[in-house]
Amino acid sequence: MEKKEWYLEYEIQYNRPGLLGDISSLLGMMSINIVTINGVENSHRGMLLLCKSEEQIMRLRSILNTMDTIKITKLRRPKLRDRLAVRHGRYIHSDIDDKKTFRFNREDLGVLVDFMAELFMKEGHKLIGIRGMPRVGKTESIVAASVCANKRWLFVSSTLLKQTVRNQLIDEEYNEDYLYIIDGIVSARRASERHWQLVREVMRLPATKVIEHPDIFVQETEYKMSDFDYIIELRNNDDEEITYETVEKEAKTNDGFSMFDF
Repeated sequence: MEKKEWYLEYEIQYNRPGLLGDISSLLGMMSINIVTINGVENSHRGMLLLCKSEEQIMRLRSILNTMDTIKITKLRRPKLRDRLAVRHGRYIHSDIDDKKTFRFNREDLGVLVDFMAELFMKEGHKLIGIRGMPRVGKTESIVAASVCANKRWLFVSSTLLKQTVRNQLIDEEYNEDYLYIIDGIVSARRASERHWQLVREVMRLPATKVIEHPDIFVQETEYKMSDFDYIIELRNNDDEEITYETVEKEAKTNDGFSMFDF
């Protein structure tokens, strides 16, 4: 029988010496292997486990529930957020009301790049929006995640170097292996019919699309926020408010355009 991964996370109620050793010994006696282990913020510890049957996990849960030194907070098949929590030793926080919105600070760029790379490696259509103020690291993080995911990226519109607006692609660029990047504000300000025709062609491709400033993008198109699979918010700090007035003023000061305008 093929072994399957499980995610165990527990909160330490009383951190006595040898606690981790006791849990590790228990897992060993039950023939459950520890793949990865790490502290996960505050007094939580997370583990990726490998075992043959769900019955082993049920027995493990029963035994751990009798221990007054720990409290199980998660015991399930691992989700992407679980894997990243163990890998980086911290949670990825999502919006309380909108579970598809994930929040990061600039100090979390490494976690963000890892998170997006995992999304980019999944096959098929995905629509990802990313919000943030100018120079917070949005485009750079997208490109870095593309490299980690071994994906080729293509700017349909962007302000990374100077404002780029594509009106057409060559045949080889219509490829589901590409990651397509669209800046919602740049596209809105240079909304020629040729450009928007290209945007719609790209949106129909069974590939990953990342839209910077998705709120502006949906104002100018027939797409809705509900069409997005993930929304990422990147801030310089927890208290920063993402305001599009400042972002649009920043875009207007950049009058340079690339050769792809024509």
